[in-house]
Amino acid sequence: MTSMTDKNRVLIFDTTLRDGEQSPGATMTHAEKLEIAEMLDDMGVDIIEAGFPIASEGDFKAVSEIARASKNAVICGLARAQLPDIDRCWEAVKHAKAPRIHTFIGTSPLHRAIPNLTMDEMAERIHQTVTHARNLCDNVQWSPMDATRTEWDYLRRVVEIAIKAGASTINIPDTVGYTAPAESADLIRRLIAEVPGADEVIFATHCHNDLGMATANSLAAVAGGARQIECTINGLGERAGNTALEEVVMALKVRHDIMPWTTNVDTRKIMAISRRVATVSGFPVQFNKAVVGKNAFAHESGIHQDGVLKNVETFEIMRPEDVGLTSNSLPLGKHSGRAALKDKLKQLGFEVGDNQLKDVFVRFKELADRKKEVYDDDVVALMRVGEDPENDSLKIVSMRVLCGTDGPAEATVEMEVDGEDVTATANGDGPVDASFKAIRMICPNEARLQLYQVHAVTEGTDAQATVSVRLEEDGRIVTGQSANTDTVVASAKAYVNALNRLAVRRAKTGPGADRREVSYKELS
Repeated sequence: MTSMTDKNRVLIFDTTLRDGEQSPGATMTHAEKLEIAEMLDDMGVDIIEAGFPIASEGDFKAVSEIARASKNAVICGLARAQLPDIDRCWEAVKHAKAPRIHTFIGTSPLHRAIPNLTMDEMAERIHQTVTHARNLCDNVQWSPMDATRTEWDYLRRVVEIAIKAGASTINIPDTVGYTAPAESADLIRRLIAEVPGADEVIFATHCHNDLGMATANSLAAVAGGARQIECTINGLGERAGNTALEEVVMALKVRHDIMPWTTNVDTRKIMAISRRVATVSGFPVQFNKAVVGKNAFAHESGIHQDGVLKNVETFEIMRPEDVGLTSNSLPLGKHSGRAALKDKLKQLGFEVGDNQLKDVFVRFKELADRKKEVYDDDVVALMRVGEDPENDSLKIVSMRVLCGTDGPAEATVEMEVDGEDVTATANGDGPVDASFKAIRMICPNEARLQLYQVHAVTEGTDAQATVSVRLEEDGRIVTGQSANTDTVVASAKAYVNALNRLAVRRAKTGPGADRREVSYKELS
């Protein structure tokens, strides 16, 4: 069981790799999951929920490898209230320095109807599964899913059963973002006061943001006695997302005068992991997002600018350095060397090896030849380019696009498909449409385009464009990304990146699911 000798210490339970990844299109590759887990461990997160081991062989392998590699954090896997789920979860986490099994069942009337269990039958299931988990692992967390819509008497009853069966952490999920701060605090407070044995366990809160109150509800739960917050980087998660780690951590840090609780998170590493999660998930951070948004420390109003210049505290309640924003934003240029680029990457939170630096430096020089100045955001975008998924059987070799006011656009695309060069020409309603049609001629597919999104990385007509493309095929959802000063090229490369990821997803759910290398032709 996690030690809680300091009653003012709040444990940070990060579920970016489990609940966050469930957000449609946010699926990460195996290597990306391991990288994010390492960053979470390094920044001081107490518990990392690494995945849902029984969901797939890929999820099991990711949780198992994260468990073996963890240095400090408790590594947790999720399991339904079923014995095979719990056994599989234990197999995945058991090699961690500090493993945890997290098992759950939906306890509200709506959720009880799904397995068609009576209250007594569900109570018996909870006793059986928590006991089984506790016999395997001495650190067991239990969650009554949709707790905030569960009848009070029944919630109190099943929490007591879970505690008696050996759960050391009781998590109270607001699964659909239904509660409000006063109610959130009162629910935790009443459970601690009225459930026998509640003073011997840690209560946790898991809030969703459907009504925009996830952070407020989580902090209110802490005021009510919870000592673990479940959250994700950038608030990533299903529907409107989860409680954002950066928001609760910085709220506790900035308003320590009225919230006397502390965390173990090194806040200076927040921006680096925020950027990385945005990259690998394909979910860009909104400009006005609290703490990590592009505009969080920007001031355009004349009154604001004047105040900040005279005294930064007039309009800033936290320093950019507190969340890892570098104060040195001097741009690089085509004469900048490898050492300058490496130093800039380090300032931005990217630790790169010699081989990766060599690759990034080549792309940096190509960009610097097209742009007079390369800013911090350009360098961050560079880290997204050239990062292929586990399969990269599709590559764009060259493109030629004709467009204008007269007639349809025409795109000629040359691609390398499983090592063979193929060329196609297509007309379309604009250069991007024509390019996508040419790619589909080369790589026939039934994937539906769910999202096409373009963001300018910096200002100016020579700014890089970052493009996100989300595809859906037979229930599989993937997101591809790319960046280039040519928006059409970035769009085409993002589309191909998504097709490559789709091929990997097909391979993992179909024949040959254990292969790391897959042929696009074979899967088409």
